[in-house]
Amino acid sequence: MGIEEYGGGQGPHPEVLVVTTNDVPGHEVRQVIGEVFGLTVRSRHLGSQIGAGLKSMIGGELKGLTKTLVETRNQAMERLVEQARARGANAVLAFRFDVTEAADVGTEVCAYGTAVVIAPLA
Repeated sequence: MGIEEYGGGQGPHPEVLVVTTNDVPGHEVRQVIGEVFGLTVRSRHLGSQIGAGLKSMIGGELKGLTKTLVETRNQAMERLVEQARARGANAVLAFRFDVTEAADVGTEVCAYGTAVVIAPLA
């Protein structure tokens, strides 16, 4: 698995900018729209679970589960961006992920932040 399969995030010119900070340098917040989130729950693949169980006995990275979690986080972020865009935002501030176990059958990933309209400082 190459390094590109472990990452996520946005390309160089996103329609909706997503940042973990509370502001964007060189920009002002013109309107706060409110909280937005993207949620997804993924069940575990039986093969990954068996491989993870075996790997946990000898140690090392669980690459199948890592890849699944990256894909899941990216999907949650895409849903967050869709919601922000639908509500008229061009940025999401204070972006975060929350990851929890979902009833021992999968992983719940929630991407959340504050949808805003930003504009360059004059």
